Amino acid sequence: MKLLRYGSPGEERPGLLDHEGNLRDLSSVVADIHPAILSDAALDRLRVLDPLGLPAVPGRPRLGPCVGGVGKFLCIGMNYADHARETGAEPPAEPVLFMKASSAICGPNDDVIIPKGSSKTDWEVELGVVIGTAARHITPEVALEHVAGYCVINDLSERAFQLEGTGQWVKGKSADTFGPLGPWLVTRDEVADPQQLGLWLEVDGHRYQDGNTRTMIFDVAFLISYVSRFMTLLPGDVISTGTPPGVGLGQKPEPVYLRPGQTMRLGIEGLGVQEQRTVAWEEGR
Repeated sequence: MKLLRYGSPGEERPGLLDHEGNLRDLSSVVADIHPAILSDAALDRLRVLDPLGLPAVPGRPRLGPCVGGVGKFLCIGMNYADHARETGAEPPAEPVLFMKASSAICGPNDDVIIPKGSSKTDWEVELGVVIGTAARHITPEVALEHVAGYCVINDLSERAFQLEGTGQWVKGKSADTFGPLGPWLVTRDEVADPQQLGLWLEVDGHRYQDGNTRTMIFDVAFLISYVSRFMTLLPGDVISTGTPPGVGLGQKPEPVYLRPGQTMRLGIEGLGVQEQRTVAWEEGR
């Protein structure tokens, strides 16, 4: 299934895509696409529905983040060896784990706000993993059984905030609109192998990133198991699994950063496409 949320920010309604790509309303069945409906049993109850029996949603409404009520927004840094090298770092011996503020989450096509004082806002297309059932000290062999589904994430970063001064990654990752999720939450059964997905990103039509999840240093199952050693993963938690090479920081001969008025398009094979316009920060926005 491809589950989604649509409507104005803070007022999103649950929906799904039917087999012809039409949006269907799920409000009569579930209150939201949120942690309470992400278990295998709950998702199985949605799978038996006839999408054609659900109300069609007219027009092209705004899409919200594909999952609501996210508890932890976890990220893995330097998880593609060639990306690590382009930033001047050695590939890590174990996963680099950090957190991103949940207030950064926005819809897949919402405007991205260049933060106040930013000079180095950057892009990162990443595979997102949404947890469906609680996981604590699990092995890689069973880790994927705890996944509800997958989605596209743009793990936006402000490199000066992230790497300069005190060098705390969370500061450079957590600005408002720095976490577009979606367009859809694609349930686990529709992703045969999360390590065989092409992913790409373009800015103003120029393709900067063009990779594949098979080149991850640490695969999705290992990452879930690894994180579960240090904290309990709960339904609705999101793990952003790292980005392939081609970020602005790594461009040669000089880095390239985002500025207001640009358009990013990014996608992952089978998981859909995001498109965001960059806008300047404004007082009171």
